[in-house]
Amino acid sequence: MVLAVESLNRLLHCWILLISLIFVVNGQFPTTLEGPFKPVTVPVNYSIIGQVTSLPVDDNPPLSPEIEFQPQQISLSLSSDLSSVWVSWITGEYQIGDDIEPLDPQSVASVVQYGVYKSGRNNLAAGSSFIYSQQYPNEDLNNYTSGIIHRVLVTGLDRDTMYEYQCGDPSIPAMSEVHYFRTMPSPPKDYPSRVAVVRGLGLTYNTSTTISHMAANHPDLALLVGDLSFADLYCKNGTLCDFQNCSFPQSPLQETYQPRWDHWGRFMQILTATVPTMVIEGDHEIEKQADNLTFTAYNYRFAFPSDESGSTLYYSFNAGGIHFVMLGAYVPYDKSSDQYKWLERDLFNVNRSVTPWLVAAWHPPWYSTYKDHYREAECMRVQMEELLYKHGVDIVFNGHVKAYERSNRVYNYTLDPCGPVHITVGSGGNEMNLTLEHADEPGNCPDPSNTPDRFMGGFCGFNFTSGPAAGNFCWNEQPEYSAYRESSFGYGILEVKNQTHALWMWYRNQDRYSVGADGIYIVRQPDRCPS
Repeated sequence: MVLAVESLNRLLHCWILLISLIFVVNGQFPTTLEGPFKPVTVPVNYSIIGQVTSLPVDDNPPLSPEIEFQPQQISLSLSSDLSSVWVSWITGEYQIGDDIEPLDPQSVASVVQYGVYKSGRNNLAAGSSFIYSQQYPNEDLNNYTSGIIHRVLVTGLDRDTMYEYQCGDPSIPAMSEVHYFRTMPSPPKDYPSRVAVVRGLGLTYNTSTTISHMAANHPDLALLVGDLSFADLYCKNGTLCDFQNCSFPQSPLQETYQPRWDHWGRFMQILTATVPTMVIEGDHEIEKQADNLTFTAYNYRFAFPSDESGSTLYYSFNAGGIHFVMLGAYVPYDKSSDQYKWLERDLFNVNRSVTPWLVAAWHPPWYSTYKDHYREAECMRVQMEELLYKHGVDIVFNGHVKAYERSNRVYNYTLDPCGPVHITVGSGGNEMNLTLEHADEPGNCPDPSNTPDRFMGGFCGFNFTSGPAAGNFCWNEQPEYSAYRESSFGYGILEVKNQTHALWMWYRNQDRYSVGADGIYIVRQPDRCPS
């Protein structure tokens, strides 16, 4: 049965690639060499706009483990070494309330049994285990302690090879089902065939559609660009807060319902147990708690290749011939900060003959034309854009805004053939509805005084000094740097074909998983734009 499913998956994957090649031959996808393109705004499809409905996780038995200490919330992530992969999972149940007795992390072993596909799982790797707590400064809120989080680094793997594995404690016994994954290919000529990109998943029926469509497209790697579980939007009784009736309304972001993370992790296992998944924090991962601690769930629940950066909030990694830089928008990013100094070193050490493609990702976009969060990350752009441009970043992925938008190549709000393409993929599922209004529409331009950096401090939202919008804070039409924008739920797939060409496709949930709504070949010009 497993072999039949694997054969069917491979056949389907080949068919999808064949369709892509047919499109290429027929010339249906434009390239960035043909740009800049005239701005396009797709009219809102109001049939998909409505009440966002959460999945009924509390009454859904398949989301809970069947036996005690059975692994759940299994996830894979890449390490700083292409021959290694992190395997993470949770055993035991979380506890919430006033009288909490944490589980003993040493009571359950952390073991991964693995081997090359169809050759047996004869190799063993062991790791560490721990728990975390979310403590609240208000007596009316419920404290939380997680189940046992396990983390194992599986090393010595061959490149571009299918592996099978189980994780858990074989002495209980409490082992997971058998899962599969493929390691990243070797640089510089080989690339992961498909990289899925999405933000704002949450746990709604829209999330379910997004993940099922994404899995059907068989990605080799997934990037989640912040706003993951939206646990901070839930009150202590597990219901979605309206920010007016929370038990701690003075600071509703402090009232986070941590079991939402567990529900989310169980649901996401259909993707994360087989596809290495890399995440970067969004504002909904801040989750401020007692003693001003932040990002606690985010830091504990995911494994990161953070040896070089020394931080889980910004880091880099390679996937075949692509170098990914994941930046933190909610930690210091000015030129004197640790993050900026690390980024300078990291970019300086990138060898473009080994990793020709340079992709950056962080949560709030610099080039979004929607009213919500308009120019909210302007201070970050002022500090970091020149450095990224100087080193020839090819593509930037963002989230935050609950919509989709792709830019022309741009630098400092000016069309530039050597600037990166900025892509906002912010509508994976959400616990809120889509963003519909644009800042350039009459009456929608925000007051600049309402757009300071509320997390890092500072104000950089000044009026434009040149171009069609000179003297104004907003354009009065869709800006020329905005190539395509649409308010729909969906996700994107990046297919790097070779050292100069990569196909970007954005898929809408209302369409079939094989039908893209926006597609373009992003073409590098290393001779014209040296880094």
